[in-house]
Amino acid sequence: MLIVKILGLDSSGLVAGVAVVEDDVLLAEYTTNYKKTHSQTLLPMLDELRRMIELELDTLDAVAVSSGPGSFTGLRIGSATAKGLGLALGKPLVEVPTLEGLAWNLCGTDRLVCPLMDARRNQVYTAAYEFERRGESFALLPVIGQAPIDIVEMLEKLNALSREVIFLGDGVPVYQSLIREHCRAPYAFAPAGNSRQRAASVASLGAVYMRQGKTVSAAEHQPEYLRKSQAEQER
Repeated sequence: MLIVKILGLDSSGLVAGVAVVEDDVLLAEYTTNYKKTHSQTLLPMLDELRRMIELELDTLDAVAVSSGPGSFTGLRIGSATAKGLGLALGKPLVEVPTLEGLAWNLCGTDRLVCPLMDARRNQVYTAAYEFERRGESFALLPVIGQAPIDIVEMLEKLNALSREVIFLGDGVPVYQSLIREHCRAPYAFAPAGNSRQRAASVASLGAVYMRQGKTVSAAEHQPEYLRKSQAEQER
């Protein structure tokens, strides 16, 4: 199996994170979920992580970035950071959809995994995934494709599948009462350590995708918003 060293970046939501994975070993991860903008935190976190593990950035094989959906500002910050690193280092980028990165937090479960990101106005960015064992590893398969959707409509789709489901993401506390009211399938909520975006999962899944040849140049990369910003919609 191809050995890769991947830097993972995630600033798609309230959490900011950086991580380095080498040969499927997590070397370091730095995560914050606090009242600061990602423009204040992401690069200082990367610099601290680099110093802690004596990382030479030019030894990286690629930069994996949470590519969306998510916060428009957060995605732009992460995208700009990844593009800048990719261009400066001459390294490819691996685009990891935010919802897939979230689902990867629970890699190996036999339940459906349903990430929920609050998109406001009773809408969520969401999808449903399952894991399929393939030899010594797992593949992430979509059962319900990613989309911005009304939370109750998504819960009805899950009810129709009649399978156990685990919810995670920043949409869970926002819509927990609606989940309890409308979800008839057996469900649970992911624990704190796995319930939000993790750069380690972005890097880990990014390594999988890199081995599959799913990379883009830094110049090609664009975040995937899934819908127009509120300002664009009102205009």
